[in-house]
Amino acid sequence: MRFTPQDEEFRQNVRQWLNASLTGEFAGLRGAGGPGREHERPAGRLAWHRHLAAAGWTCLGWPAEHGGRGATLAQQVIFHEEYARAGAPARVSIVGEELLGPTLIAFGTPEQKKRFLPPIKAVTELWCQGYSEPGAGSDLASVSTKATLDEDQWVVTGQKVWTSGAHEAGWCFVLARTEPGSSRGQGLSYLLVPMGQSEVTVRPIRQLTGTSEFNEVFFDGARTAAENVVGEPGDGWRIAKATLAIERGAAMLGQQVGFRRELADLLALARQTEAGQDPLLRDRLARAWIGLEVVRAYALDTLDGDEPESPAEASVLKILWSRWHQGLGELAMDVLGAPSVMGSAAPGGRLCPPPGGIHPPGPPWQTPPEGDDPYDRWQQLFLFSRADTIYGGSDEIQRNIIASRILPRHDQPGEARP
Repeated sequence: MRFTPQDEEFRQNVRQWLNASLTGEFAGLRGAGGPGREHERPAGRLAWHRHLAAAGWTCLGWPAEHGGRGATLAQQVIFHEEYARAGAPARVSIVGEELLGPTLIAFGTPEQKKRFLPPIKAVTELWCQGYSEPGAGSDLASVSTKATLDEDQWVVTGQKVWTSGAHEAGWCFVLARTEPGSSRGQGLSYLLVPMGQSEVTVRPIRQLTGTSEFNEVFFDGARTAAENVVGEPGDGWRIAKATLAIERGAAMLGQQVGFRRELADLLALARQTEAGQDPLLRDRLARAWIGLEVVRAYALDTLDGDEPESPAEASVLKILWSRWHQGLGELAMDVLGAPSVMGSAAPGGRLCPPPGGIHPPGPPWQTPPEGDDPYDRWQQLFLFSRADTIYGGSDEIQRNIIASRILPRHDQPGEARP
């Protein structure tokens, strides 16, 4: 991906705005939030995200007629890279802005777009994703949550699990079976369901890190208007797959910058503890750097051009980044050594360099305490990254997709079928 002079001018505008805005009440939010750390400063991050919206920095890729900036792919990549470099806090409305919004733009009715897109852009309504179930995770077509049409309302009954942000969301887009007797991808519908009703119960799931950003969600006869179905009833599998395809896009490049920042901080920690003088650890640190370059190169390659990335390309990228990030967590524990098994694991009880690489002048590095969180950032990274190869589609499922979409299949000896 090549950036034009206009793109670089856009980069300077983004960088200057972030530097000027991450001050005052927002200065303490640098590095807050993100996977495994969504419990950090939710109110402050919500205020920040609304500040972004007021300045026109949300929904960059949406067409202008739907309230977006109509930014090019290169500009979206630049924004996410600069956002990560600035250590800006994790946004709270990603599900609405980057998943549901583009889905409604592509498949929603004019009435749905008018009703739901403006609150997403303004960050006044938060969304969660009702896909996975206890018996249908990576094998999403096995969902059993049911919905029946009762005059002018859908009545939804079933259970969803691993629902990020459900405890804060006002709405959920739910994949439900609306045709009795159907199986797999047939007879599914894509419904928009309000969360603020007594028939919806949200139960937090306690993670290895001791925090809870995932939830179980129970729909016990929850209701939503008949017109709150995206696409035609029974066509939900096609809509759901489109949402999944949208999930991996320009924001992935910002994630790579976040990974690079983590690696840079781990290198600084290795120098501080002299772990970097161990030849085996030095070799692993060098391999981690090379691996991240491979991830970035592949991500840029799949984003380059006008054609959307294929499911197989998305699966390759998911395996690359998830295994790399999981390996970084393991490497961090080896760099820390024996203290990695204790709370406040950094040498001398000091906290490690804070997320975002924002190092206040002079030692020791400090980050504000987060309630009763017993782990430092590297322990959190190690514990939460165990899930990297599971959520968003497990490695096993990703390999199946790659095998079925890329590798040749042999039905008979000497006969190949694409």
